[in-house]
Amino acid sequence: MEKKRVDIYSDGACSGNPGAGGYGVILRYKGKEREISGGSPETTNNRMELTAVIEGLSALKEPCRVMLTTDSRYVVDSVNKGWLYSWKKNNWIKSNSKPVLNVDLWERLIPLLEVHDVTFIWVRGHDGHPENERCDRLAVAQRDKYSELKNKG
Repeated sequence: MEKKRVDIYSDGACSGNPGAGGYGVILRYKGKEREISGGSPETTNNRMELTAVIEGLSALKEPCRVMLTTDSRYVVDSVNKGWLYSWKKNNWIKSNSKPVLNVDLWERLIPLLEVHDVTFIWVRGHDGHPENERCDRLAVAQRDKYSELKNKG
């Protein structure tokens, strides 16, 4: 049976690095859309970018063919250039002998990439891509919410 084709768009945002952060995701299948967003009071931009991808893929109820569009070179290059699999093979040590950051998230992503056929597409952020702009607004709204909560605390 042919896998369903799903489009996922994702973005992350952070105020300070580290600081309050948020992520936004749009899933699209046969013209229907679902938005997902969330955040953290203390995180990094790369963690939010990765979390957005993980949450988008985790929302799928069955194995799918996914076109995943993001403005995160960190995510796209890590997968498309094979760095992720080299890092894992080398016990999460990069070629420069430094430890890989966000191992907990990469370890969550790998099984999702094994379930779904994912093609990563990079787009320039803040360049008018409609879905990327929507994801950015979702991420920024969550970032601002967590920033306000952090400031009240």
